[in-house]
Order: sequence, then C-alpha cells, then structure tokens
Amino acid sequence: MAYPNEVYTTFSLFSLILVIIPLPWHLEAWNTGTCCFMLWAAALNLNFFVNSIVWNGQVLNFAPVWCDISTVIIVGTNVALPACSLCINRRLYHIATTNAVTVTRAEKRRAIIADFAICMGIPFLNMILHYIVQGHRFDIFEDIGCWPSTYVTWVTFVLIFSWPLAIAVVSGVYSVLTLISFNKRRRQFKELLSRNNNLNPNRYLRLMCLASVDVVFTIPVSIWSMANNVRLGVHPWVSWEVTHLKFSNVRLIPALLWKADPVQSINLEFTRWAIIACSILFFMFFGFADEARKNYRAAVSSVQKRVGYTSTGSMTLTGTGTGKSMTSSSNSTTMPVFVRRETHRKRDSLESFTDVASVRSEGRDFREKQFDQSFGTLSLSDVGGTLADTQSCPSSPASSFGSASCIESQYDKDEQPDIEISSLRYSIAPPEAAHLTKDTSGMV
Repeated sequence: MAYPNEVYTTFSLFSLILVIIPLPWHLEAWNTGTCCFMLWAAALNLNFFVNSIVWNGQVLNFAPVWCDISTVIIVGTNVALPACSLCINRRLYHIATTNAVTVTRAEKRRAIIADFAICMGIPFLNMILHYIVQGHRFDIFEDIGCWPSTYVTWVTFVLIFSWPLAIAVVSGVYSVLTLISFNKRRRQFKELLSRNNNLNPNRYLRLMCLASVDVVFTIPVSIWSMANNVRLGVHPWVSWEVTHLKFSNVRLIPALLWKADPVQSINLEFTRWAIIACSILFFMFFGFADEARKNYRAAVSSVQKRVGYTSTGSMTLTGTGTGKSMTSSSNSTTMPVFVRRETHRKRDSLESFTDVASVRSEGRDFREKQFDQSFGTLSLSDVGGTLADTQSCPSSPASSFGSASCIESQYDKDEQPDIEISSLRYSIAPPEAAHLTKDTSGMV
C-alpha cells in the first residue's frame, strides 16, 4: 500500500480513543457483549499502534516477549469480535422471546456468566488451540510488527480458520430469529423492555443493527480469508514433531518482500485496517446516542467545576483569621461581601491571664462587651444592641474592600482603656454606660 506508515499509526490511535469513549456507561448498564467488544477492539488497536511505532522501518527482533503477547492478542481477537456479536444477538433474542415479567437475581447471574463464557472463553480457547498449528515462534514484518505464525494444514482450517465463520453463522441465526420475534410482538415491544432498566428501545435497535452488520461482514470476510490461505498453499499434516520443528525460529520479513506478494500484502493490510473500521462503526452506533450526549455534558460540567469555571460567573473567597471576604465577579462587576462568625461570650483562660476584671471596680459583673475584629485597615465594630449618643471619628483611608465609618460612645473615647492581645481587641465599658453601636456601612 502506497501510504506512509505514520498514517496508519494516527488512525489506530484515533480508533483506540473512539472505541473506549462509550465504555463507562455501558459498564453501568452491564451490557456484557458490548463491553467485551470494546475491550477486545481497544486491545487490538493498542497492539497495532505500538507495533507500527516500534517497527516503523525496522525488522529486527527488539522485544521477543512483547511479540509473544502481541501475537496471542491477534489470534484471540480474530475470534473475539464475532463472539461478542454472538453474545449481543443471543441476549437480544432472549429479550424478544421471553414471557417472564420479572427476572430474578440468579437468572441475571447465569446470563452474565454465559456472556463471559462466550466473549472470553471462546477466544482464550482459540489461543490455546493455535499452539497446535503454530509452526514457529512468530514473524516480524517491517512497518507492521509482530505477527502470529501458522502452519497451514487441514487441521488449521478445522481448529483456527473455521471459528469466525461458524460463530458468525450462529450469530446470524439468532439475528434472524430476533427480527421474526420482534415483528410478531411489536405491540408488546415496550412492555418487553420495561423490565430491562438498562435497555431502552433505541439502544435495543442499535445493538441489533451492530450485531447484524457484524454478521453480514464476518461471513464473507471469513470465506475470503480462507480462500486466500488456500492460495498461499496448504501443507499436509504429518505429525506434531514436524509441525513444531525449529519452533524457536523468528522470521524477519522486510517491507520490500511482503509488499511484493499481492495476496500476503492484502491479508496483512486488511487485518490491520479492519479493526479500525470496526471501532469507528461501533462509535457511530453508540457515540452519538442520547445517553452518550448526556455523559458528554456531565463530563464537560465536571471539568468546568474542577477548573473553577461556571457559566454565571466566578467567585473568590479570601480572608484571614476569623473573617472572610468573598468577592463575586460577573461581567466586570465586583461586590465586597464580609461574613462574620457569630461569637458567644465566654470567660476563658485568656481573661484570667490578663486579669481584665481588675480594670473596673471589683464585685461588678460583666454584662456586655464590645468585640472588634480587624481586617487590615478595615475595623468592624460589634453588631447588635441599641444606639447611644455617638459622634463620628475621622475615618481611615478607604481600603480595597470598601469604606467604613467609625462611631464611638463618649465612654469609649474618654475613659475606656484598650488591652490588645494577639489579634483580638477587647474594650471594657462600665455596665451603666455600655452601649453597643451598630455600623452597617461595611456590611452587605
């Protein structure tokens, strides 16, 4: 194929991302067939993506252990994707034909176990059987990477090449029976799906279309692949020893050689690009659905909250000590907000340490105390009580938070001594003249 290998690398990464996007909400719905389809497709995309980078213009055996894993993934996925389609069609058929109103937990557990046996058990069994006809360890094709080695005999057709075709035929039978049942019970269709909380009519139809498309393509592709292998040559089965003779060998095939063989070139390139087509097709079915758009909006909203962005504006909370200043900005408008904590008068160890009670006449109890809390250059007086005779004092320069006026009683101005400890300032007034003043100029 006359195209740069980087083109395939880009498309394989793109399809890997696309096929993984719908996975979270399908996991929530416990759609075993679709989840396994995405996982197998993602594994093969990742495998080909890595191989296309490592062996781009190279044909050396850089990573033999990785190639052992890579070839097993290729062999397993060859059967796994049709098996996942079979699992989907089988589930849709049972939904369309069942008459039970409710499904017990034990029945759900058995259904999930059966789905996993189809989607995972059959591919792993195919991996094990491939060792019987594995002529040597693996092959390495330049620009493509690791590839499984298969000694083509009649045993190979029975144990390996026939699996995708047989699975696709069974899946096609389930698909046809599902369509027949669907047409017969069209009026009861919504009622049939009502007991499946994670499956609505739209998703049901999309699953049925996906599985049907997979069957339609798998059957002819399997037949075409078997025909190509016949054209490459079928060897007679002699014995286990002959098949596995020099098993540790690794064939290294430069791009010049494998591209010169049209049959082998088409087989290799078709296998690589087929998984990209399957991934994009899957995303077209499930990446634009209603639940997908809902999850996209939720993801965008979550990101916006993490970065502190909201559509109505932004809010910043600042402050030290027991005071906080919260400013809200929207359309270049800034409004200062001061939040004060409600304090309760308690006699604690601080008063005993400073002996505040000795400032005034002994034997007289405290009834009220003025609490003053500072925010830099801004001083906030205590709030509450009745207004007394007051006079204005020169106000300090306006701070960045706003302006504030100062109101003091005659006793506060003439007689009242102040004792400053840490960041708290207490002013003690005689009981008969204690007046609490209210200043709301700095409050919002």
